[in-house]
Amino acid sequence: MKTDSIFYRLFQSFPSIFFELIQQPPQLANVYQFSSVEVKQLSFRIDGVFLPNSTELPIYFSEVQFQPDKKFYSRFFTEVFNYLDKTELTNNWRGVVIFPSSSVDTGDTQRYIELLNSQRVNRVYLDQLTSTTEPSLGIETIIVYKFPRLSREEIEQMLGLGELKQTRVYQEAFQEGKLEGKLEGKLETIPQLLTLGLSVEQIAQALGIEIELVRQVASEKVSSDDTNT
Repeated sequence: MKTDSIFYRLFQSFPSIFFELIQQPPQLANVYQFSSVEVKQLSFRIDGVFLPNSTELPIYFSEVQFQPDKKFYSRFFTEVFNYLDKTELTNNWRGVVIFPSSSVDTGDTQRYIELLNSQRVNRVYLDQLTSTTEPSLGIETIIVYKFPRLSREEIEQMLGLGELKQTRVYQEAFQEGKLEGKLEGKLETIPQLLTLGLSVEQIAQALGIEIELVRQVASEKVSSDDTNT
């Protein structure tokens, strides 16, 4: 399967996002190493593998699937079991599949229903993330990046939040004159998001701040990089 670059870069830079998606403590990222793995003999590639530093913790295999594919589960489980067969690791394992919505989850499941109905595999639908899951900045950035044509109201509905100011992405921090500390935190994330390849407009939308402010920080980053070189 072709690696989804934005998810690979996000998980590589902010591995805690992955554990938030599966409702696990984000601190678990501190005991895992993330990478994309290729099973060379069969030319299979797994989007992401989280390897723990302890045999007591499970290996997490992650796949990002944004297009309907009848044979998805056949390939996914083939990749997982071939990887386990080619390594000497004794850890248990878990699979995590990220879909934009349940309508894209069209793979044939009859032969894998026992696995899918167990705790072995976690299927995440981004449009079903609700206020009860308290989406993080990273999760909100994923949604804005993958659905750039959605309006504020549509993203608000996707996140399952009743009021616009409940969202971290679109809260009007400047107009309300609140959360100055959080504003500083947002500004500090801008260089990292630029490194991930997001545009100034996408970052401003994701952080809920003015484009000119993002441009100013981006300009300072460029000047700093030029000075260091």
